Amino acid sequence: MNMYADERHKAILRQVQRHGSARVRELAAELGASTATIRKDVEVLAQRGLVVRVHGGALLPEDWSETRPSSAPVAGSDTPSPGRRLTFGMVVPSATYYYPELIKGVQEAAAARGVRLALRVSEYAAEQEREQARQLVEGGADGLLLAPTDTDPGALRQWYEDLGVPVVLVERRQARESASVEHVVTDHVFGARRAVEHLVEVGRRRIALLVRGHSPTVPWLKEGYATGMREAGLHVPDDVSFIDLGREWHGNPGYDRPMETFLDAVADKRVNAVIVHPDTEALVLLQRLRARSLSVPSDLAIVSYDDEIAGIADTPLSAVAPAKYDVGVSAVELLGLRLAEPSRARRRTFILPELHVRFSSDL
Repeated sequence: MNMYADERHKAILRQVQRHGSARVRELAAELGASTATIRKDVEVLAQRGLVVRVHGGALLPEDWSETRPSSAPVAGSDTPSPGRRLTFGMVVPSATYYYPELIKGVQEAAAARGVRLALRVSEYAAEQEREQARQLVEGGADGLLLAPTDTDPGALRQWYEDLGVPVVLVERRQARESASVEHVVTDHVFGARRAVEHLVEVGRRRIALLVRGHSPTVPWLKEGYATGMREAGLHVPDDVSFIDLGREWHGNPGYDRPMETFLDAVADKRVNAVIVHPDTEALVLLQRLRARSLSVPSDLAIVSYDDEIAGIADTPLSAVAPAKYDVGVSAVELLGLRLAEPSRARRRTFILPELHVRFSSDL
């Protein structure tokens, strides 16, 4: 059996969660890997706090409810119940694109610590996510992991700051630098800069950014793109450097008009590379390029952003891949630490994405 590291990590976690412990030698035999490889895997999981590394194997970490100090807050009560199992509530806008791997990271990190997870999906409805968060707190959640869709940059306090339990934002950042809510996010500014650097490395200089503008990720991508272009000493005319496909779907003028403007720029050789967010729009772009007899990567090099489906396109797309699973694990760690040590210094965690180079930009 030939497994990738991520698959081995998940298999090891399942064994430890099922039996409370696992031996390196037995794991190596079951997973078809060397004992040295499994030891390294166990070390990675131990660094993430998912297992406890011991001689010859791994153990399940102690239940946080047994080590939690008596000063830790419990929703709806002034004093905690000794030995009570912790519950983390989680509200995300979707359980399909982007979020499944993040949810899996949260789920497995919580299970490894004996924490119950209660998940809600808001479907990008702001009022619904507020109500879901309130219900989770009323239902006994000790803390919340939130990916809110509505934030008011001008507000002195955001709605989730008054829920009465610790909150960690997941793949979201507060607009106010003075805000005290903790977060775990992918460093999308770094990701966009890395995409620009790669395209410059393969000889492209007329680089554009094409996005669906309603995504919360877009402002960070714009910042990273602008920084990368500035550092490379490059400039692309404003009318083709940033293309926003808006909120409509292809087949509607609000989508097709900017897409056609961009395709004209490629045909006229004013643009020869593009960063596209999200993956779904990169696949549409591939189809539109073919319809105009424009080829990838000769006429246009493409780096997609998210790497959800980029690798299985009929023309495999290079892509920036956020470490979604690690974001989920880190969010659980951060919320657990906040509950265990309410007075500890607050933290903001940025996790770097990786660039996966494939045919669409590999000249």
